[in-house]
Amino acid sequence: MPRHCTLFLCLIAATIFTTPTQACTDFLFTRGATTDGSTIITYMADSYYLYGELYYHAPSVNPPGTTLGLYHKDGIPQITIPQPEHCFNVVGYINDHQVAMGESTFTGRRELWATPQKGIDYGTLIWIVLQRVTSARQAIVELTTLLDRYGYCNNGESFSISDTAEVWILELMSKRAEYDTVKGKPVLKKQYRGYRDGAVWVARRVPDGYVCGHANQARITTFPQEPTRWNKTKGQGLHRAISSRHLDYIYEPEVECVYSDDVIAFARMRGYFDGKDEDFSFADAYNPLEFETIRACDARIYAMFLKLNKDVRRYERYAMGDATAERLPLWIKPEHKVSIHDVMQLTRDHYEGTLMDMTQGIGAGEYGCPYRALPLRWSLDGNRYVNERPVSTQQTGFSLIAQCRANMPDKLGGILWFGVDDTYSTVYCPLYCGITVPPECFRQGNGSLTRYSTTSAFWLFNRVANFAYSRYSDMIKDIQQAQFELETSFIQAVADFDHKAANANDSTLVAMENNFCSNLASQMMNRWTALDQYLLMKYMDLNAKESDDRGNLRLPSFGTAQQPLTPNHSTNYYRQLVNERGHLIGYPQNEDQSNSQAIPDNY
Repeated sequence: MPRHCTLFLCLIAATIFTTPTQACTDFLFTRGATTDGSTIITYMADSYYLYGELYYHAPSVNPPGTTLGLYHKDGIPQITIPQPEHCFNVVGYINDHQVAMGESTFTGRRELWATPQKGIDYGTLIWIVLQRVTSARQAIVELTTLLDRYGYCNNGESFSISDTAEVWILELMSKRAEYDTVKGKPVLKKQYRGYRDGAVWVARRVPDGYVCGHANQARITTFPQEPTRWNKTKGQGLHRAISSRHLDYIYEPEVECVYSDDVIAFARMRGYFDGKDEDFSFADAYNPLEFETIRACDARIYAMFLKLNKDVRRYERYAMGDATAERLPLWIKPEHKVSIHDVMQLTRDHYEGTLMDMTQGIGAGEYGCPYRALPLRWSLDGNRYVNERPVSTQQTGFSLIAQCRANMPDKLGGILWFGVDDTYSTVYCPLYCGITVPPECFRQGNGSLTRYSTTSAFWLFNRVANFAYSRYSDMIKDIQQAQFELETSFIQAVADFDHKAANANDSTLVAMENNFCSNLASQMMNRWTALDQYLLMKYMDLNAKESDDRGNLRLPSFGTAQQPLTPNHSTNYYRQLVNERGHLIGYPQNEDQSNSQAIPDNY
């Protein structure tokens, strides 16, 4: 193919545009922590500006000289990167070699990223990496090499990286010289000898049998470091930790920590650290703790940890925002192993059972709604306050659970359980990593935040969830019943399909997976459409109709619905109402009610 044609294809077809996701939550589960021995990572992408759809990147075979053009969001060319000969199939955030990734952003040192610079953003970085790698360790090499060569243009970032054998957490911070902004453009103020713009980073392997998590706050503190006297011998189990100077040793199985060789030195240069190397903490240097980042970020990981190990209660004071309290550990060992359905439930949390329980208090209203409108922080009479930021939140665009299963063909072993909108009311639909045709309800371009689509899962699930917020404590029970029915049936369907497709050849398997996943997505859409209609019939006009054990609305003999059930408000709700407006709505104290003719409720 002529060179100019190759460039033309790259500019049009191989261009990646960044979709910002500003607040996310990731949970990480190792093989020894799951009931079936799979590795699992979750990724909840939360932003009021994020539309819930499935990003898909088709596999390709690239002629020599093929390049990938990266463009700024305004269409200005940024970087051109050589493409490998083969790019793998990527379904959302898992490829067809069962490598999966997720992320969450943290603010970190603002002076290291506030001035715009050319480089790769974190979203694009994930998709480029997943198209090129066959293992988690290779993903670490590819990711950090790309940053070293082409720079990084975002703030702090935590990445989840998994394959069938291992789960890693990698955290990085933008590494910049000092700049001033003059007439809207960056002007170099101070360069540091021996350093160039890019990123500093640390990656740690989660010990088998443990679970980890991150949520918009750097989590890696101190970490193992390589010895000052390096032993070049491979295959002897001598390299527990390596720096980027010895990145070629990363495939030694004993390696459990990898870090950029300048991560400590750069912190010293910028004045973030002045202690001994062995005492260096990545999180303390590049993302120091504050009340707000603990309460709104690490508290989410605390909530998940607490469900898996009751001893985590000891960190509640820290989770409440006390930076002087004992810090939440990077990972914990759960008291029991978790199934894929357990993980689905772990993504659903509003701090129930903790001091931060969002179903309680006046903010939850008369129906215990665990959601709060913006702002996240607010002030009154000179004091500052926060609204809690839970795992389950109304602004979720999409969430996923990436499951990587060993001892199975890769295209059959990897599953992306995908859901849209609020995790508490979503349904996780299985998408095998080998599919080449995403289901219509998740397809990119099927609707947007400003264009409604009747065939979009995002809009249908938002219809149900937003209606439920008006009478949450009642409607959520109906939603959870439908959710449980679908998810448990999907889990069984996957088990049956695994058995049926075990001996299929590659092309047959992909066709079977496309059909299977599309059918399940259609079942989900049909069930949720029926639920949307049912909730409207049952809860119209601020009341509720009675239903039987199967959910059927009760009808008396003359063919109309039963008298609506009046809301069962709490005593606390009535007390608040009386305290505020009792003098206006109360009956006269001296009225004789012995012959009172009560007004019917349906007047």
